[in-house]
Amino acid sequence: MSNIEVKQIIKPILASDGAGVKLKRSIGVEPNYFDPFLMLDEFGSENKDDYIGGFPPHPHRGIETVTYMLQGEFEHEDSTGAKGRMKSGDVQWMKTGSGIIHSEMPAMSEGRLHGFQLWINMPAKLKMSKPDYIYIDSDKMQIHKEDEKQVKVIAGKFESAEGPVKGHNIEPIYFDIELKKNKFFNFKLHSTHNSFIYLIDGEIKIGEQDHSKIKDSTLILLTKGEKLKISALTKAKFLLISGKPIGEEIARGGPFVMNTKEEVLQAVQDYHNGTFVKNESSRNI
Repeated sequence: MSNIEVKQIIKPILASDGAGVKLKRSIGVEPNYFDPFLMLDEFGSENKDDYIGGFPPHPHRGIETVTYMLQGEFEHEDSTGAKGRMKSGDVQWMKTGSGIIHSEMPAMSEGRLHGFQLWINMPAKLKMSKPDYIYIDSDKMQIHKEDEKQVKVIAGKFESAEGPVKGHNIEPIYFDIELKKNKFFNFKLHSTHNSFIYLIDGEIKIGEQDHSKIKDSTLILLTKGEKLKISALTKAKFLLISGKPIGEEIARGGPFVMNTKEEVLQAVQDYHNGTFVKNESSRNI
């Protein structure tokens, strides 16, 4: 069984999106796509001026957006008719397909807001499919707990804990892991999948080979392999995300990600002439 090691360490850049929401972007910068992952943002601040503008109504086509709230609350509303308040620990997994218009606005005027948004590419055969909005309540998610670690499972399976997102084309793994100092996290991944760690807090070592120091708000791309070993040099919290590559051409125009430039231009045209939203679907888990 081949060991998984550090492929690349990326410090996020400071950016802003929506109506001036300040964030740290680590995937989708140059763009540096990591098939099937297109973008990863960490948003978080104690200062309301950094997030109060939120993300007013905007369109998407051809991607999935996964928003994970660690702290704070957001109001979600979209063209499928879905409405809801995201609270700490909740996830919204939105398959935009042929087109969705949505907004995410802070449901708080002070205090700390902290979370992540991940963009996942959709294969050509699904890009014009019916949109699907899945709201996952925190108390519906399974958590594996032991003395040295805690693993919250959003997608995939760890020990007996299984995530609510099933039957997905990229066979995703999405874990939120807390690891005590000098303890280990071991896991077997698919050797064909692309995987990364996003360190939120603390300091960790990955694999058996020496690598640069990894501490706080850092993206770590992993080599392909099966045997993942992470040791916590301090108490640490991090995300483990993995998925099967799609292997198709990517054409991106802002919030639209298709396979060709012509398809992106068609999305822009559809949005401006009022024929963008074609289907509706939403559900809760």
